[in-house]
Amino acid sequence: MLKIALIQQAYKKNQESTIKKTIELIQKAKKKGAKLVLLQELHQSRYFCINEDIKNFDIVTCFKKDVELWSKVAKKHEVVLVTSLFEKRAPGLYHNTAVVFEKDGSIAGKYRKMHIPDDPGFYEKFYFCEGDLGFNPIKTSVGNLGVLICWDQWYPEAARLMALKGADILIYPTAIGWFDEDSNEEKQRQLEAWITVQRGHAIANGLPLVAVNRVGFEKDDHNVLDGIRFWGNSFVVGPQGEFLAKASSDKEEIIICNIDLKKCEDVRRIWPFLRDRRIDSYQDLTKRFID
Repeated sequence: MLKIALIQQAYKKNQESTIKKTIELIQKAKKKGAKLVLLQELHQSRYFCINEDIKNFDIVTCFKKDVELWSKVAKKHEVVLVTSLFEKRAPGLYHNTAVVFEKDGSIAGKYRKMHIPDDPGFYEKFYFCEGDLGFNPIKTSVGNLGVLICWDQWYPEAARLMALKGADILIYPTAIGWFDEDSNEEKQRQLEAWITVQRGHAIANGLPLVAVNRVGFEKDDHNVLDGIRFWGNSFVVGPQGEFLAKASSDKEEIIICNIDLKKCEDVRRIWPFLRDRRIDSYQDLTKRFID
């Protein structure tokens, strides 16, 4: 059994206070026995993609120092740590990047977000270019981690490729929420769609899946929108889509969960979806649309 911890966290008004709180929560997760700790998308700062502002690029000026910091945290607490950072690759070239640290502090690997949204309140294309590392599980001491990021959650192709390359678990650091002006019915539809599509990825691939989301209200400093109320609801499901753990919609919390990675073999024996794939008939999937 693998004991994991999801850190569902709210932004603390400034980056220094937020990072300090994150480290405190990681320490608590370690005390609870977690071997793998997962942080939400862009966890160091506010979700700056709510608007387009070139000043926000200054957040990334310390990427190397950020990597050094989280490396030390992983080593100190002897946990495999999945972070989500704003990566400066070169002047004017940035990525939304998950860096995974081994329990000795070394970098096990990284994943650059492949699907980049551009929607009201989620203007990520202004900041990030598309990832170029592909869909490759990251090998760690606790297993092969199929790390994807947020908007990737809506694409079954991403989850499938991770599964086909030997991922033991699918992991999605996330930043998604509601606009307060939406109706309660619309909010519920969005939340259920988000949960359902990811449970589908778990089932279709016979893998456990983890989504760790932000929580709390973050205001639009430009007053174009009121802001985003991140809906939390971080969760873990097993390879049949069964819920193993689920967080609240409005509280900062540590979610501890045990995952039986060996169960995937049993599930795939009774539901051999990978065996029955018609790989000779999927060529059109590489087309944008089949007219």
